[in-house]
Amino acid sequence: MNEEVNGIVLHETVFGESSKILQILTLEHGLIGAIAKNALNIRSTMRNKAVKFSYAKFNIIYKENKLSTIVSIDILDNLTTLKSDIILIGYLTYLCDLTYQVLKNNNEPSIYRILVPGLLKMNANLDPLVLTNIIELKYLKYLGVSLNLDSCSICGTKQSILTLSVEDSGYICKNCYHNEYIVNPKTITMIRNYLYVDISSITSLNISNEVKLDINMFLTRYYDTYTGLYLKSKNFLNKMLELK
Repeated sequence: MNEEVNGIVLHETVFGESSKILQILTLEHGLIGAIAKNALNIRSTMRNKAVKFSYAKFNIIYKENKLSTIVSIDILDNLTTLKSDIILIGYLTYLCDLTYQVLKNNNEPSIYRILVPGLLKMNANLDPLVLTNIIELKYLKYLGVSLNLDSCSICGTKQSILTLSVEDSGYICKNCYHNEYIVNPKTITMIRNYLYVDISSITSLNISNEVKLDINMFLTRYYDTYTGLYLKSKNFLNKMLELK
């Protein structure tokens, strides 16, 4: 049965001499595999559309838990800004690779409502580091390693929160503090805002560099400690940012 789905291509594989298999994150079904027959042919209408990062409406013959077939592709947004700068391409690549790994762990369609709005905001020139960290933070629950950003991770109090702890997975109050790095007080509030914000509602991002770096450093350590995800695209992005 033919069905139209909105989606973004996270991964592509050449199949046979002229076709491709696309891994598409869809709003309707989460991650699906779909074959784009003859997409590599010069005359194919899908040649420039059946590619990684395509954000489009896909007309497909959907088969649950099997390989679907793509009938046609209509691009929804070319994500021109994201594809015009090497650092932004780095963010785009990393987020699509990360999302693909998260979906393999937990194929929830709701992940679409995190990634796609985030990429669209990034494409509209909002801060890519902040948006990346927001997405990373929201993905933790799908990876089964959520942070406690509502109370002290040790005693449960909501009072006198002092810093963040990788080892204790969240907030630490002044009474439970041992020797953790003490973050900027604004970081305590902002990281919780990251977790609960509706990405589609964001219109501006005015966050100090100190707070941004605090949060990014913490999330990098947390991912390295608990997720087991080591992505080449993350390393590439970090190298690009170092050279910036």
